[in-house]
Amino acid sequence: MSGFFSGVGVVLSLELRQRVRGVAWYVLLGVFVVLIAIVTTLLTVALNGFGMSTTERGVGAGIYSTIIYFVLLLGTLVVPALSGNAINGDRDAGTLATTQITLITTWQLVLGKFLAAWITALAFLVAALPFIVFSALVGGLSPVTVLVSAAVLAVELGVVAAIGVGLSGILTRSLFSIVLTYLVVAALSIGTLITFALGGITVQTERTTTVISGVEYDSDGRTLECGEPMVTPQTVPRFDLFWGVLVANPYVLLADAVPTTYNNGYPDDLFGYIKFATRSAQITPQDSVYNECDPNASNTASPTAEETIDSTIPGWFVGLFIHLLLAGGALYWAWARTDTPAGRLPKGSRVA
Repeated sequence: MSGFFSGVGVVLSLELRQRVRGVAWYVLLGVFVVLIAIVTTLLTVALNGFGMSTTERGVGAGIYSTIIYFVLLLGTLVVPALSGNAINGDRDAGTLATTQITLITTWQLVLGKFLAAWITALAFLVAALPFIVFSALVGGLSPVTVLVSAAVLAVELGVVAAIGVGLSGILTRSLFSIVLTYLVVAALSIGTLITFALGGITVQTERTTTVISGVEYDSDGRTLECGEPMVTPQTVPRFDLFWGVLVANPYVLLADAVPTTYNNGYPDDLFGYIKFATRSAQITPQDSVYNECDPNASNTASPTAEETIDSTIPGWFVGLFIHLLLAGGALYWAWARTDTPAGRLPKGSRVA
């Protein structure tokens, strides 16, 4: 077993040395840090302009969640380019066959390249640490919130890296594997939202709104007469039938996994509001009644965000399982296509 990990370490070391050898990598990290600094500064100035201090819990939590999402966004934009040609790039350069005739096994090769891509992606998280720590400290965030959000973010960056490395072993052309990695990320990030929205709008149902008004009172304030109920039919979308699609969205997954803190029943940060929005989609539309004669019979009062979240089902662990399954499947398929000796090579591929 130690020999296996030693081989993985050799591939990992070679990949990391190759990645950090050029100046472009440091320029990319520098640009990333500058962007994070700009976002943090603009958020702080904007919130102070509204008379809100960054030392308030809600403000610090809002800045923190925005930074985490920004790191996830930039990570999913950069990681496919860094991992999508990890294997087929070596094949095009004629160095893959040279590696395969050594004692390095195919699994050591695939895992070493995956770990190198993942560590490279985590460098963006490390570069954002000063801003993350700043917002967490001034906002008084709990260590659990910080640890969970950082851990989920790290795993999601690893998933994207695994998909990119996997596709680079499955496809023979570097350009195709990089583009397909971007398409997979887009399908998870944007495609799930489009599917959810279109599905809910396509499947609709009829609900009614009943209003009972025209109340007359006597001198003691007692009800003498109520007006006739006015029933209005409405056609409403059934988003509750498609909310499960959102569990595969990395941004929704992150928000759903992070523990939510509340202020008067409503979340302190962006994580909580996204969780509230997605959990609200689970609720089946009901007929509404507004009765001026008997307010207790009305059901138009909206529950708070805390009540909605507590009464609905978390789905982040299902989404995480789907992502890990995609990542593991991609790496396994890459191993199967790259393993030697190969009985049949993909069309257009080269041995050396």
